[in-house]
Amino acid sequence: MAGIIHPFYEAHRAAMEAAMRHRLDLAEAMLRERAHLSDIDGIRQAVTDEFDIVLTQMPYVGGAASRMSDFFMRLIGFVAISRVLRRHGVPLAVIGEIERETYKAQLLDEPEVERLAAGRQFMSPGNQALLREQAALSATSRHQQAFPEDFVYDFVEPGPGDSFEFGIDYKACGFCKFATRHGDEEILPNICGLDFDAYATRGIHLQRTQTLAGGASHCNFRFSRLR
Repeated sequence: MAGIIHPFYEAHRAAMEAAMRHRLDLAEAMLRERAHLSDIDGIRQAVTDEFDIVLTQMPYVGGAASRMSDFFMRLIGFVAISRVLRRHGVPLAVIGEIERETYKAQLLDEPEVERLAAGRQFMSPGNQALLREQAALSATSRHQQAFPEDFVYDFVEPGPGDSFEFGIDYKACGFCKFATRHGDEEILPNICGLDFDAYATRGIHLQRTQTLAGGASHCNFRFSRLR
């Protein structure tokens, strides 16, 4: 329902807004030099206002029980920032550069030991087993009926000659559904581009050659450890 924030997101609102404000702090110089914007305070207020709107649009996909809830929460700020910058005529390529550089800087603010530990946990056999279970669940009709805006994906085992440790094929993307519903299709490639730094800063190499946002049948994520 328009104007209503799901209680799960309301509970995490302060943390999400703080992360977005941090990214705006990191982006200030780039907003002036690359986007040629001078009223940075006005941009901040417009992004804050847009953030409140995006919060009401966020689909509920299972809360803490779903790993994809974290994807939505981590990327909501980018949607708000992108919408505001587009209204100010900033080219999509420049928005993508600003978002990727500020996101990487924000990730690198975290202690290296914590980032690499998170990467090892993601690549661990235990997490791979969990991903297999969640992938199977995502494809069931019962789950899709309960959470129609969620991602749908398959776990991919490496075959003979493959260099990756495991993969995920996303057959349906929650962000693509969100973008289609709210008219944000043009910013999707920028959001997809954030994935590489998100994994690299945790010591993980992501190989991906196609995306749903780019018109492919699925997004082919392949993971291996950075040496």
